[in-house]
Amino acid sequence: MLDDLEYDDSGAPTIGLVPAGVPWQDIQDHIKIAHQPLVMLPENSSEYAGVYWTGTAIAVVEDLGSDHDEAISEFRMSLHERGEA
Repeated sequence: MLDDLEYDDSGAPTIGLVPAGVPWQDIQDHIKIAHQPLVMLPENSSEYAGVYWTGTAIAVVEDLGSDHDEAISEFRMSLHERGEA
């Protein structure tokens, strides 16, 4: 589990904000245990991605933009559209 995450709870669902440099394996482990959506900036990318648990697997929503706040908003909308929120 990732400790000391910041959260954006300005809308539903609450989204965890992964600090830069967290290894992908740690993010996967967190999602498998906590089942909480996360926004991260993948290594070697300028575009944020969202990661969530579908109930059976991890799903990634890529290319959410380079602005942190916009990425959170886009990811939240994507989760609603997919019925995951």
